[in-house]
Amino acid sequence: MLTFPSKTTVGRIMPKEAFYKRLTLKGDVRDKFVSDVRRIVLEYKLAPDTLNVEKGKEISEILVLSIDLKKKEMDFRIVENIARQNAHKLIFLLKFQEHGQLAIYYNKLYKTKWMPLENMKLDAKGLNLDTIWEEFIEQIALEEEKVSHNKSLSVDERLEKQEIILKLQKEIDRLERISRKEKQPKKKFEQFTQLQRMKKKLAEEKGE
Repeated sequence: MLTFPSKTTVGRIMPKEAFYKRLTLKGDVRDKFVSDVRRIVLEYKLAPDTLNVEKGKEISEILVLSIDLKKKEMDFRIVENIARQNAHKLIFLLKFQEHGQLAIYYNKLYKTKWMPLENMKLDAKGLNLDTIWEEFIEQIALEEEKVSHNKSLSVDERLEKQEIILKLQKEIDRLERISRKEKQPKKKFEQFTQLQRMKKKLAEEKGE
């Protein structure tokens, strides 16, 4: 489970109806909010006075919201809308029974895989809130097996590289499915050649 210094703990339940009424939501997203979300809790406030760090040039406070779900599948437009319409930087802890996943909005929504709540970890590393926020992006948005934590690249550069890798992997999977079904030798050879080219590019992007 997530643990931050005791001074950061808030634990305040946010009345669900009052919460979503402050948001501008499309009708179907509002319906999903009602049907998918059981409870929202402001769990932690990460700020200079609670973490004993400096505020950043851009960030003075980070809030951690937990969202208890009625089912494991949810419409992530709910989380996106909360993040985009809130002035605070937000970390989301999505919970269903004894499992959870973390989510963060940084130009788009990123989320971890589902895992037991007891295994969840998020470190507030840094001397100011700008650095801590960047570290949160790394821990939640960057997948270690796809993009190494190469400090010579910025977070944005690593996220861009990760997107390229994900698109290449998706296209390779698609071509492999097509190739397995292809009967014509000429087309099968063309697909094989294209696959080898894409796999080589994927290996280069991964630095293998």
